[in-house]
Amino acid sequence: MADSESPEIQAGGGPDADAGEHDHDTTGSSSRKLAAVAAINLVGFVVELAGGLAFGSVALVSDAVHMLFDALAYVMAFAAAAVAERVDAGDEWTYGLHRIEPLAAFLNGLFLLPMVGYILWESYRRFLDPVAIGTGPTLAIAVGGLVVNVGSVLVLEGKEMSLNERGALYHLLGDAGGSVVVIVSVLAVEFTGVRAVDPGAALVVGGLVAWSAVRVLRESGAVFFLKTPVDTDGLRDALLAVEGVSGVTDLHAWQVCSQLTVATVHVEASVETLAAAEDVNARVHAVLADHGVDHATVECCSTYENRTHVAAHGH
Repeated sequence: MADSESPEIQAGGGPDADAGEHDHDTTGSSSRKLAAVAAINLVGFVVELAGGLAFGSVALVSDAVHMLFDALAYVMAFAAAAVAERVDAGDEWTYGLHRIEPLAAFLNGLFLLPMVGYILWESYRRFLDPVAIGTGPTLAIAVGGLVVNVGSVLVLEGKEMSLNERGALYHLLGDAGGSVVVIVSVLAVEFTGVRAVDPGAALVVGGLVAWSAVRVLRESGAVFFLKTPVDTDGLRDALLAVEGVSGVTDLHAWQVCSQLTVATVHVEASVETLAAAEDVNARVHAVLADHGVDHATVECCSTYENRTHVAAHGH
C-alpha cells in the first residue's frame, strides 16, 4: 500500500523540540549568578568562622560551617553550569552535558548531611560544658552574615531558576534562618545569662541544614532518577482531545535537567493520508509543548489498518 494510504511517521518535531537549542544565555546567566554567590559566601564564611572561634560561639561556628558547605556547593553548581554551557548536544553527547546539573545538585545535598552531624556533636559538647561568648562582636558578625545571605538571595532571584539555582536558594534560606537564630541566641544570652542558649541555637541551625539537604536531595533525585515532571494523565487526555487522535500509548516524559523536559509517545490517528498524519503530528507536538515538553519524539500511526505496536523496549 502506498505511503499516502498508509501514513506512519516518526519525528522529533519542529525547532521547539530540538534539544540542541537549549538556551545558552540562560545557562550562562546561571553560571555567573552562582559564581557571584559562591564568592560572597566564601567571604562570609571566613568572617563568621574567625568570629565564632575568637568569641566562643558554637552557633556562629555552626553557621560558618553551613556557609562554607554552601559556598562549596555553589562552586560545584557553577562548574556544572559552566561545563553544560560549553558542550552542545551532538552525536557523542545526545543532550550535551546537562545531566551534570542534577548530579551536582544531588551531591550538594549529600554534602550537607555530614555538616548536620558536626553541628549536633558540637552542640552536645557545649551543652555539657557551656562557655562564655563575646555577645557584642558575635552579634555584629551574625548580622553581617544575614546581610550576606539576603544579598545572595537578591543575586539569585528570578522568575525561572535552574535546579542548581533553586538548590542554592534553599541553602541561602537555611543560612539566613541560621543567622537569625544566632542573632536571637546572642541577645538571649546577653539578657538572660543562660549560656546553654548558644548550643541550643546551633541545634536549630542543624535542623535548618537538614531541611535544606532533604529538599535538595528530593528535587535533584526526582530529575536524576527520571521522575516524570508532567501530569501524564492530564497530558494523555489532552492528546486524546486532539482532532484525529484515537489512541495514545507509550507516553513517557522525563527531565534531562531542570530546564530540559523530554517526552516520547505513540499516537494512533484516524487518518488516511500522509498529509493528514503530519497535521495530527504537528498538533500533538503543540500539545506537548503546551505541557512543558521541550523535546519530543512522536510516532504517529494510522488506525484504519490492523496495526500492532510492538514495544522494542522494556517497561
